[in-house]
Amino acid sequence: MYEVGVVAHFEAAHRLVGDFGPAQRMHGHTYRVELSVRGPNLAADGTLVDIGVVQTALRSIVGSFHYQNLDDLAPFQGTNSTAEVVAAVICDTVMAELQQRGLATIRVAVWESGDAWAAVQREFAA
Repeated sequence: MYEVGVVAHFEAAHRLVGDFGPAQRMHGHTYRVELSVRGPNLAADGTLVDIGVVQTALRSIVGSFHYQNLDDLAPFQGTNSTAEVVAAVICDTVMAELQQRGLATIRVAVWESGDAWAAVQREFAA
C-alpha cells in the first residue's frame, strides 16, 4: 500500500456549546491539517496521485476557513465545530474531489494545538 500526504494550516475562531469549560467562550486556534491518501497501485508515471492535486484540494477548503469564525460557516451550522467535525468536513470535501483515482483511503488529522488533535479516516468507493 502506498501513501501520500500533505499539510496545511489555517487560523480560525469558534466556540463550543455544551459542557466544554473555557472552550464555551469564543477562542481561536492555529490549526494544522494533515491529509493522507493510500492506495494499492502506482500510475504509469510512478505516482499514487499527483501531490499537487491533493495540495490544491486541501488548500481550497482550508483557505475558505482561514481567518473565519467556523460557527458562521455553512458546514458547521447546527453542530459544534470540534476538531472531529472540522476533520470530517475537510475529509468529505477533499474526498469528493479525489474520486475515481484508484485510491483506497483518506485520513485527515486536525491539530488545534501542539498537543491536541482529532482524526477521521474514510474509504473510497471501489
